[in-house]
Formats: sequence, structure tokens, C-alpha cells
Amino acid sequence: MSKYRELQKIFIDRIEVSQYIGLDTSILFYNKLQESIAKPLKMILLYGKPGTGKSVLINKIYHDAKSDQNVHLIATPIQNEDEFIRTLYSFLVPNQTVPENLTYNRFIDICNAMRDQRHITVLLDEAQLYSPSMLEKIRLISDTRTIKFVVSLHKTEKEDLIAKEHFQSRIWETIELKNGTIHDTGMYIQKKLVQQNYFEIANMFNKSNVKLIHRFTGGNYREINKLMFTLFEIYDYYESNKPSKISGRHIKKKFIEMGALKLGYIHA
Repeated sequence: MSKYRELQKIFIDRIEVSQYIGLDTSILFYNKLQESIAKPLKMILLYGKPGTGKSVLINKIYHDAKSDQNVHLIATPIQNEDEFIRTLYSFLVPNQTVPENLTYNRFIDICNAMRDQRHITVLLDEAQLYSPSMLEKIRLISDTRTIKFVVSLHKTEKEDLIAKEHFQSRIWETIELKNGTIHDTGMYIQKKLVQQNYFEIANMFNKSNVKLIHRFTGGNYREINKLMFTLFEIYDYYESNKPSKISGRHIKKKFIEMGALKLGYIHA
């Protein structure tokens, strides 16, 4: 397999702890979220546009905290209310069989009874996919102060409305993730390549390349992954068919533009 196909794999968009890149901004968000979880809050809202790193951040927090803190993750929304409540019960009362007759109201009673005995944090990713009735139940569960929720939402007009309607009076901390700066874009590409020991390739991206990639992607990490994947797809083609075209010390501007054209960032 050519090295360029291996390079493509590095930029496949995945929600894994290994995809967390320690940029200045991502470390700032990580520390802020950790500090918020440590506070006596009912609920924390984590939101941002798709591709700003919410899911990767939540997975990183869970991975780092699960061994010594009562932190739990629901990565995929559970739409069935009974299943959702049973999952929360298993977090709250580990190593015990979930009661057959566990209802939402009974669970609220259990939470209230345990208020001074046990507290856990539950990370809810993709929370915009929950129904309004489920969001209302999550809000009421948070009122017991036995379970603290970190609610991750996409930042759109619809989700802003959801947040205001269901959680405004209960959120004591809001963390908004944003697209990266030009510096973040460059460091993101460099660190992902260096992590896989592609030092020579990392050094091929100069400031002009990074500025161009940032202009096309807006610093959105999902879009950076897509453009980098496509760029190395193009390089793989030329290595097989016209290797002389990809010689040189730096990534060629025209190949970045070809990737942007293919992805629809620019038009011919």
C-alpha cells in the first residue's frame, strides 16, 4: 500500500480518544469542562457547530475520568424512555439488578432518596436527537442533584431554542466549542502526522499551505480531515500515474485547490 493511502487513514473522521489532539484551544476546553464537572452544578451545556470536536472531547473526558470518578457516557441517544431510565439506574446503582417495575417516577424517588449519598455525572452526546419529552425528563432528573448531566448539542438555531426551552434555568455553565484558528489548523495537521511518525510529510506543509487549507475549511476539524484525506488521495493518484508531478519540498498549492474543487469548496 502506498504511503499516501496510509496518510489518508490518518484523516478519516472518527470519534475516538486517539483523535483528540492537544491544541491550545482543545486543552483549554478540556480543562474548562473538567473544572465544570468538579463544581456542584446540575447541568453543563457543551455546544458548537458539527466538526468542532464535541464528541472527541466528551470521549476524552470519559476515558480519563472513568477509572477514578463517577463519570458515565451515553454516546448514542437512547430514544426509548424505559431503556434510558434503566441505563441511568445501572450507572447510579452499579452491581445491582435493575428492578423489573422501574418507572420514571420510581427512578425520581430513588434519585431523591440518594441525594446525600451518591452523585454521578452522565455525558450525553448528540443530545439534539432526544425528543422534547425526553429532554424534559432529563431536566427533571437533574433537579434531584443526584445526577449531573453534560449535554452536548450542535449549535444551530433549533438547538439553541431547545437549550433555552428545556435547560436555561438549570444550566450553570455553558461551554461553546468553535472552529480553530489558522494556528490551530496548522498544529492539528502537524500533530496528526507526527503522531504517526510522518515527520517528513508534516514538514512539507508551509504557512501558505496552512492558510489555504484554513480558508477552504474555516478551521473546522471535520472539514480539515475531509480536505486532507482528499489531498492525499490526489497524491496517491499522481504517485501511481505521474510521480514527477508531486516532487518537491512542499505540498503544492494546486493539489490543495484540486481537493477543494472536488469537495465543492470552490467551483471551476
